[in-house]
Amino acid sequence: MITLAMDTSESRGSVAVLRDGQTVAAEAHTDGSDYSEWLLPTVERVLRVAGTDIRSLDLYGVTTGPGSFTGVRVGLTTVKAWCEVHGKPVVGVSRLAALASSVVPREGDRGLLAAFYDAQRGQVFGAVYRTDGGLLESVGDEMVIAPEGFLELVVKEAGKATVQWASLDPELVTELEGWGDRAARGDVMERVSPQLAAMVGRIAEERAKAGKFSDPLELDANYVRRSDAEIFWKGPAAHVR
Repeated sequence: MITLAMDTSESRGSVAVLRDGQTVAAEAHTDGSDYSEWLLPTVERVLRVAGTDIRSLDLYGVTTGPGSFTGVRVGLTTVKAWCEVHGKPVVGVSRLAALASSVVPREGDRGLLAAFYDAQRGQVFGAVYRTDGGLLESVGDEMVIAPEGFLELVVKEAGKATVQWASLDPELVTELEGWGDRAARGDVMERVSPQLAAMVGRIAEERAKAGKFSDPLELDANYVRRSDAEIFWKGPAAHVR
């Protein structure tokens, strides 16, 4: 199986080509350019390095957010167009799930794994997962929340158990006053590489093998946070999570 995977959720995006779960070519978005300008030329480059082309692909994997409205939209719109033109299947993947899957659960661990990254505006995108034999099960919804609120939520959910943490921006939590208590308890914070496209591709392949494809027509973004235009039009929410 040859898979093209893309993550355009925020400025630290990436593109990767995989063959049966192994990354054969990848490139990170590091120049600050708009995804509308960067994505297609980058896809052409990684396909060339991988020795294949867009018509030879078997599967697309793409992040559905949370993240930048413009970035997520560019990725999803591009993949939908390819599905229509080339008739290949697609799997949408949560970026937080890809982030969480990048951390290897501790042996025998059946505890919690908390994944988060910077959402700007003093908030983080976050999600909590329960680990069981390497499998991840969501605990609640993905959210956008202040780092202090996310730490408090995870601590409440964990009870007396320790937690594994996965983040692109660990300092947003480790610099909080309450982190010292978690570290003393045995919590471990792991900084994950922002080049998540390869993991998106692996998750997409696993779901594809199980027949769990996304409908291109219904594939939609999970922004979690309302757009600036919507906030301006409707006014600020009393509580954002």
